[in-house]
Amino acid sequence: AGIAKKIKFNFGISSNYFLEIAKFRAARLLWANIVASYDAKGGSDEYRCAAKMNIHAETSTFNLTLFDAHVNLLRTQTEAMSAALAGVDSIAVTPFDKAYQTPDELSERLARNQQLLLKEESHFDKVVDPAAGSYYIENLTVSIAKQAWDIFLKVEDAGGFYAAIKSGSIQKDINESGKARRKAVAQRREILLGTNQYPNFIEKAGGKKPVASCPCCSQEHEKDVETLNFNRMASEFEALRLETEASGKRPKAFMLTIGNLAMRQARAQFSCNFLGCAGYEVIDNLGFDTVKAGVEAALAAKADIVVLCSSDDEYAEYAVP
Repeated sequence: AGIAKKIKFNFGISSNYFLEIAKFRAARLLWANIVASYDAKGGSDEYRCAAKMNIHAETSTFNLTLFDAHVNLLRTQTEAMSAALAGVDSIAVTPFDKAYQTPDELSERLARNQQLLLKEESHFDKVVDPAAGSYYIENLTVSIAKQAWDIFLKVEDAGGFYAAIKSGSIQKDINESGKARRKAVAQRREILLGTNQYPNFIEKAGGKKPVASCPCCSQEHEKDVETLNFNRMASEFEALRLETEASGKRPKAFMLTIGNLAMRQARAQFSCNFLGCAGYEVIDNLGFDTVKAGVEAALAAKADIVVLCSSDDEYAEYAVP
């Protein structure tokens, strides 16, 4: 019990709002059960006190972006909110510019004020376990606790955490999870605003470059174990857009919108977003009466790419070679 009281747990916070609330509650449940199992007397005050989990939580860098970086403020605020609602003991909010530079005075001040706002203006520190009684969160808590305990037992059966680290099984599972998230972003099944959806078409990186992750150990110590992939979810999209910008010429994509109003607007929006994510200059239009008028406008704009935006039925009429 004496040792348990002195242990402090550090957690990361991801962007899945309700899942994060349930995660912290599940961790407390599991820790209380572990500590209680060492209580020979059963229900003693000493062990009951030791079963209280001391949690420090830090917002993620995995979903931070270089482009449209101020959206990172919304991401970290949502993450901090979920941790506060889960009742963690302390929170560190990551400055919004950490993905591309050493945080400056402004970003660090904003990061401090984000958590102070939750405490002083939103009063998140005044209610104990506000999520209690929520059917969804309660069931999610139990589900996470069960799955986490199954993983814990699996690791113990394999020789414990140190053996799992040496064998690389834990790193492999973490890397596979990260790979799946990056694939979801690449396929736009998971959205990163300003990066793989709704980019700022006129934004330029300028001197901003992604900050490489620094290993905490020397190469000498790393060579015997499998390493983790610390690349952010936005890294591949950012590399594509930075390469376009570095070429010195942004290809122009002209939206030749014609025909059915609803369908041409939908196709144009999709195409603008798709090409804008690669750093292309997009030229949208209100619509043309004829293909000839659209082609003439595209030539006048000196477009490198012309995207015909219309309905499926009308493509057969307008997209004639």
